[in-house]
Amino acid sequence: MIISKPSKESGTVTNFELEPSSVSVNKKDGLAPIRPAEFLPFGQIKNPTPSNIILASALSVSILSTAFLLLLNLVQHANFSWWMLLLTGVVTFLIAFAIFRFYLLRYIQRKVKVIYKTIHKHKLANTEKKSHENINGSKLDDVEKEVEEWAAAQDKDAEKLKTWQSYRRKFLGDISHELKTPIFNIQGYLETLIEGGLEDENINKNYLVRAAKNVDRLNTIVEDLESISRLESGELILDLQPFDIKTLTEEVFDDLEFRAKERNIRLQLKPGADQNYLVRADREYIRQVLTNLVNNSLKYGKEGGVTKVSFYDMDRNVLIEVADTGIGIAGEHLNHLFDRFYRVDKSRSREQGGSGLGLSIVKHIVEAHKQTINVRSTSGVGSTFGFTLEKAH
Repeated sequence: MIISKPSKESGTVTNFELEPSSVSVNKKDGLAPIRPAEFLPFGQIKNPTPSNIILASALSVSILSTAFLLLLNLVQHANFSWWMLLLTGVVTFLIAFAIFRFYLLRYIQRKVKVIYKTIHKHKLANTEKKSHENINGSKLDDVEKEVEEWAAAQDKDAEKLKTWQSYRRKFLGDISHELKTPIFNIQGYLETLIEGGLEDENINKNYLVRAAKNVDRLNTIVEDLESISRLESGELILDLQPFDIKTLTEEVFDDLEFRAKERNIRLQLKPGADQNYLVRADREYIRQVLTNLVNNSLKYGKEGGVTKVSFYDMDRNVLIEVADTGIGIAGEHLNHLFDRFYRVDKSRSREQGGSGLGLSIVKHIVEAHKQTINVRSTSGVGSTFGFTLEKAH
């Protein structure tokens, strides 16, 4: 309740104070207790909470509806009694409060979920996800704090980029190492054949097949290096056009269906997050991004597992996620996952094939679209790669 109190200096009424109010809302419904100050107009509140917004909106609707009936009573002589006007105001307030609370909390919950998906590298297990569903005042403060910490971490990472000149020098060493392995293998097989192995039916065809596989690997490395060179030099010209990201994903699923069956892994769109979205990007390069990410999920996914692709509305952008139920990635590897030639498990990576440049190319393509890519992963749970694309307007 608002109570006027006389000023000590003049004895006149100059200031107002608030006595405690008993009005509150149950915390378990997603709202913190409502304090008296929350009834003040927005002009007196610097940072309105969801409770402030809901109360002010419901109160505004209640006052306007009551005022309308009062005006109707005066103009049309409707003879509404005072208790009818009061009852109308109270009922309107309660209905508006319930509606605004339901939709506002759902909206906030959805947006906070997308924020968590963007800034968190830890992939939550199903049992952990439920603890993030309830959104109240303190939870929003936690989200704000986490976003600030994430932004500070990003600034720190940006400063570290200045010291990565040594990375360029290291890159030359990585190239020589990656090229040397297949070249050395090819050389060994050919020399064995020249020195008499060609006449030995037990090894000649086998060694030729092995040499051919190493030539393929060498060609893959060179082609991927050429792609990264074009991306970094700015020579790559993107053919930006609107297209349906869901349709493109289904095409990628069709291309990799045979490989998925070999690994006994199901490819599917995540139920509830499989809407059609028009995005503006280079369709063929985004096909390459999706193909690399889905193919990676098949390489390192567990047999009998599932790879799910989902889409999330982020106002101006669409978040695309590729999630698997594979072996996961330890935390110490996450910050280097998009580095050239970086392999979490070197022996298994080479056994599965590839140049070690796939994720680096994916990152360069996404950044060429002026968008971002991130990864969340937990060992034994799986990995989720997410990247954004601009919506087509």
